Amino acid sequence: MDKVNLRRRILRSRAELDETTLRESSAAVRELLLDQPWVQMAGLVACYWSFGAEPSTHGLILALWKHGATVILPVQRADADLDWAVYDGPDSLAPGPGGYLEPVDVRRGPDAIRTAALVLVPALAVDRTTGVRLGRGRGHYDRALARVGPNVPTVALLHEGELIEGVPAEPHDQPVRLAVQPSGITRLVQM
Repeated sequence: MDKVNLRRRILRSRAELDETTLRESSAAVRELLLDQPWVQMAGLVACYWSFGAEPSTHGLILALWKHGATVILPVQRADADLDWAVYDGPDSLAPGPGGYLEPVDVRRGPDAIRTAALVLVPALAVDRTTGVRLGRGRGHYDRALARVGPNVPTVALLHEGELIEGVPAEPHDQPVRLAVQPSGITRLVQM
């Protein structure tokens, strides 16, 4: 299946998820991550503010922040790259140009992700063999992931059934090293 059709299929499946399933899925993903020592010890975490039917990151970000981690969130740039700014609590977000909530803090530049000890990224699906993630098709996160060091955990947050075989890959696609679904954490690419 090509990326466009696979993306449509997964977005359609996500649209059919009820509020209870979304809430329970997000809570399971959050708790799995917060139980990991490599998450607990990460001083600087790059994450994203979820929207729609994505596994919610809102509670995860708040928990990381309350436990002393510095969390940076993406800010969309006009050149399709991602800038980064620090999350400083729920009141530190405002709608950005794409309608997504973004931090209002000082922009740290696209290379700020290089200093993260943990990188959490959105994905519609991830290939269980190669770690290639299917995003929304704009390449923001492939550019960002290309800047991340080889020993940093890069983690895609998924709903159950979104870790699959056969995600189409292109030369610019950057694999993630781990995928988290409500049923568990899967290591995909060696660090």
